[in-house]
Amino acid sequence: MIDRHLGITTRDGVMNTFITHPEEGGPFPVVFFYMDAPGKREELHDMARRLGTAGYYVILPNLYYRSVAEFDYLSEGRARMFELMQSLSDELVASDTESLFAHIDADPAADATRVGCMGYCMSGPFSFAMAGTFPERIKAAASLYGVRLFGDRSPAHLADRVRGELYFACAEHDEYAPSPMVDSLETHLTSIPGLRARVEWYPGAHHGFAFPERGAVYDKPSAERHWERLHGLFRRNLG
Repeated sequence: MIDRHLGITTRDGVMNTFITHPEEGGPFPVVFFYMDAPGKREELHDMARRLGTAGYYVILPNLYYRSVAEFDYLSEGRARMFELMQSLSDELVASDTESLFAHIDADPAADATRVGCMGYCMSGPFSFAMAGTFPERIKAAASLYGVRLFGDRSPAHLADRVRGELYFACAEHDEYAPSPMVDSLETHLTSIPGLRARVEWYPGAHHGFAFPERGAVYDKPSAERHWERLHGLFRRNLG
C-alpha cells in the first residue's frame, strides 16, 4: 500500500489529507472518507487502509483545517470538539469536496470517473449531502450511524437529486439518531421514485460501534457487518 499525507489547496486554505491506495493495478476507484467528530487520526487512517487494500483510492481530509491542522480529542476535550463540529456545514464540505475532485482529476492513480463517499457520525449527513450535491459524480454514498439525517438542518431535501446508491447503517441504541428520525428518513426515501437506498438497523449496537478504539461501545459483529455492506456498496457501483 502507498500512504501519503498531502496538503490540498481549497478556497479557504490548505486541507491536510491522508491518502492510501494499492501499489499496483491502478488507476483505482475513489472513496472520499469524511471523518467523524473526534477528527482525522490514526484510527481512521487504519480504517482507510482496510478499505484501500480492496482496491480503492481512499482520501481522508481534515475537515477542521480552517481552525486546526490536528485536533487531539484526548487533550482538547469534548467542548472543543463540539465547537469544531458546529463550525462545519454542508456548504463548506461541498466546497472542500470540489477541491477533492480537483485533486483526483489530476492524479493518475485515481479513477475519477468512479467515486463514492462515506462518513461516520457527524459526517454521515455530509456523505448523504454530497451524493445530492454532486449527483453526476458520486455513484455511491454511505452514512454510518449518521446524525441529523432527517428534519432540521438535514440534507434529506437533496435526496431526489441523488443518482447513486445510498446506504444508511443505524445503531439500535443511538441518542444522536433516534428511531423516529430514522423511520422518517426511510419513509422519505421510499417515497422518491427510482431512488436506490437502504436503511439498515444494527440490533444491539450503540453509536460508534465500528471504531475499535471505542472501548465497550465497539461491537465486532456489527463492525464486520458494516464492512461487508461497504464493500458490497462500492463493488456494485464503483466496480
